Amino acid sequence: MSSKFYDGQLGFLALVNAVVIVASLFLVGPKFVGLYSMQSMATQVSELGLLALGVMLAMAAGRGGIDLSGIALANLSGVIAFNLAPQFATATDAPMLYCWVFAAISIVVGILGGAINGTLVGYAGLTPIIATLGTQMLFTGVAVGLTGGSALRLGYIPPLDDFANLPVMGVPISFALFLGIAFALAIVLRYTKYGMRLFLLGSNDVAARYAGIPVRRMYFITYTIAGMLASVAGIIIAARTSSVKWDYGTSYVMVAILIAVMAGVRPEGGYGRVICVVISACALQLMSSLFNFMHLSNFFRDCAWGLLLLLFLAASKVDLSMYLRFRTPVRPGRA
Repeated sequence: MSSKFYDGQLGFLALVNAVVIVASLFLVGPKFVGLYSMQSMATQVSELGLLALGVMLAMAAGRGGIDLSGIALANLSGVIAFNLAPQFATATDAPMLYCWVFAAISIVVGILGGAINGTLVGYAGLTPIIATLGTQMLFTGVAVGLTGGSALRLGYIPPLDDFANLPVMGVPISFALFLGIAFALAIVLRYTKYGMRLFLLGSNDVAARYAGIPVRRMYFITYTIAGMLASVAGIIIAARTSSVKWDYGTSYVMVAILIAVMAGVRPEGGYGRVICVVISACALQLMSSLFNFMHLSNFFRDCAWGLLLLLFLAASKVDLSMYLRFRTPVRPGRA
């Protein structure tokens, strides 16, 4: 799975999805691929996928960048929105306005949290994994302080509940939003100056600096976008659970990293494809749902995720081109 050989990652991920579905039909039965089951999985893919896109951006920027603060920031954005939204609108008198205010506050919090990460990595020059580990603890601590460690119930708010659960033409709204964001991000990374600079920065930050790329500003923008993506994931989590809490999705950090690595994103930076991240997220969600249908313990699932992460990290260091007679070169930095 080295960058030197043809881009078979997309086909590989499609094969993984197909294998999991076939295995589920044998192990669980047709109910696994039922409409309701698929819609439920699609909603959860949205949360994981958005966090994984943020991880992909941090990895693509280089310097060993991994954003560990995504789920903590997602939860904090929901908690702060829960506390501030009633100051502008009430869920009983104006439910639609309340939802828009809730979403707007969440996104602002996500942008501010991402900007903190971007400042620490870009302008303070801190190692990304250490900086985001620190902000993860900071965001979690603030969320615990605001909630007292307990879940805060949003209650039944029709527009928010529809956003989480109502399908349009069979597709959950939250999943359609995720696909729309992923498509927009792919366009930005592939066809704009920002995308070109990001992959160049990840490939060689020293060369990028000499080429006149504003390195510090690029890190700042990249981590700010990752924070915004995390806040959208936080909105989806709040809508799906009808509540906010500091520790929702605590395992999402490792899963988001696994999705990005499984999608072929280089841990050392300079490469990543949005479509591969989307398909990788679907594969991981299918596997997770299969484990749930089979009533396997969460400890087994975490063990499986850890093993897969190690396997894909090891595989990313292996150059398979010597074993492949036919190969098509891939342009660096594809989105």
